[in-house]
Amino acid sequence: MKEIDQFPNLPERISGLGRLAYNLWWSWHPPARELFRALDLQAWRESEHNPVRMLSSVSSNVLESAAQDRDLLGHYDAVMDQFEEETASPSSWFASQYGQVAAPLVYMSAEYGLHASLPVYAGGLGILAGDYLKECSDLGIPVVGVGLIYSDGYVWQQIREDGWQDDLEKTLDRTYDPISPVLGDDGNQLLVQVPLFDPPVYVTVWKVEIGRVPLYLLDTDIEANQPWDRAIAHRLYASNPEQRLRQEIVLGMGGIRVLDALGIRPAALHLNEGHPALAVLERIRALVQKGMGFEQASEQVRQSTVFTTHTPVAAGTDVFPFQLMEKYFSSHLDQLGTDRDSLFQLGINPQDAGAGFNMTVFALRMAQFSNAVSQRHGKVAREMWAGLWPERKEEEAPIISITNGVHLAGWIEPLHLQPLLNRTLGLDWVASQDRPETWEAVDEIPADELWHLHQDLKAELTAQIDERVRARWQKDRVAAGNVVALGALLDPEVLTRGFARRFTAYKRPDLILTDLERLKRLLTDPWHPIQIIFAGKAHPADVDGKRLIQKVFHLAQDPEFGGRI
Repeated sequence: MKEIDQFPNLPERISGLGRLAYNLWWSWHPPARELFRALDLQAWRESEHNPVRMLSSVSSNVLESAAQDRDLLGHYDAVMDQFEEETASPSSWFASQYGQVAAPLVYMSAEYGLHASLPVYAGGLGILAGDYLKECSDLGIPVVGVGLIYSDGYVWQQIREDGWQDDLEKTLDRTYDPISPVLGDDGNQLLVQVPLFDPPVYVTVWKVEIGRVPLYLLDTDIEANQPWDRAIAHRLYASNPEQRLRQEIVLGMGGIRVLDALGIRPAALHLNEGHPALAVLERIRALVQKGMGFEQASEQVRQSTVFTTHTPVAAGTDVFPFQLMEKYFSSHLDQLGTDRDSLFQLGINPQDAGAGFNMTVFALRMAQFSNAVSQRHGKVAREMWAGLWPERKEEEAPIISITNGVHLAGWIEPLHLQPLLNRTLGLDWVASQDRPETWEAVDEIPADELWHLHQDLKAELTAQIDERVRARWQKDRVAAGNVVALGALLDPEVLTRGFARRFTAYKRPDLILTDLERLKRLLTDPWHPIQIIFAGKAHPADVDGKRLIQKVFHLAQDPEFGGRI
């Protein structure tokens, strides 16, 4: 999709704004965000900071005026020069260290937290995936992302007067998403058949530009599919086991088929959690079809597969009943060159052999390199999965620790904190973040400036919470108790603790609530009061998670806790 087609009112002098709007590079570069903001502040706010939506609504008069504004044009030229340098130039950190490579790494994940304008994420797993692709863009690492696009997104939540979470049905309008259709040789949107399904299931493909990195999102909600098959990717993390398996077949095996249709041959495959692990089987199948045996093909694929495990409890692992696996894979065994027992054995957890086909176990067995996401998690993961390597000591299980990081440019407040850090640490501190002297310089940051900035940002946060509560009251006339429970009484001058995760029992969101008398003393201490913000949703099928939300809601309404929850 060309920007000239999407935004016909854009004057030629600033036509690059269309290309910039469709590349999420703008989202972590403050000058680019400021450029859209300067174009039309009201339209920027009304679009909820979505340049595609904004440019679709800005009047021709505003755009023509911008194309004549010298100050804005100077800003525009500087941003576009930087954009071209960082997305189109062959020079990068990776190229300087390793040169050019013939094939990319393919990164597969069920969700990507890139920006609010593209809701294909639920939580931390997706935020990590989004930050991973952004950092790869900055460093020039040759990566291609693969995921799914969901018609209904994740959970749309509303809290009732009794504290229970209602799950709202909401089909997303993708008109203004920063996505472009991938076209086939015939000029129509690329259509690829996914293996295993009868009747056949097809996907079309959308492309997201993340700086230098392309992300391909597979879409099942198309006319080529039967109505029940169109729903495979309606909602992120379907609760029905069969629907979840169908999603993972589309993501993993369908994802490899799409890459093949695009002419992309991955040098290696990185699986972000077990959801896309079936991609391994499609890579094996391709080698078997060329005459290789299953064992040899498996070993070759294993040598170029990386796996990141996130969840340190069994409850967060996908385990599919064997009869369900047989339903979908029995007709595929000949193409894989193996039999049912040999295939299923790859996903059996020896500590719970009858549970079913475990996707984490399968991914660990089929990856040459596996990592947990913190040192503590690495220890827990080795304890959990040591049984997969009975010949080794528990501490020698091949799961290393790589602590989760964040993409710094995407998380630092740009108007005040970024300049403060630049002034104190040096303009190149982001590029030098792995050097000890950079972090030693942190001690030179003026404590009073940092504290005042912290307080200002905290006040802005509580003001935004108040505004959301006001809007909810105005729209639905919720009860006064809801207004309090939704955060209207938070005090920016009080120490604030936060829990911002999905509400499910294994994440222990109620840990801080286990001693309510002590908690009450902490919250109401006149000398050192604290307040707690809980932010999160429960999966539609997670009744225990909804009960936890209800518990927090009632405590927030309890006057004995002083409105500090």
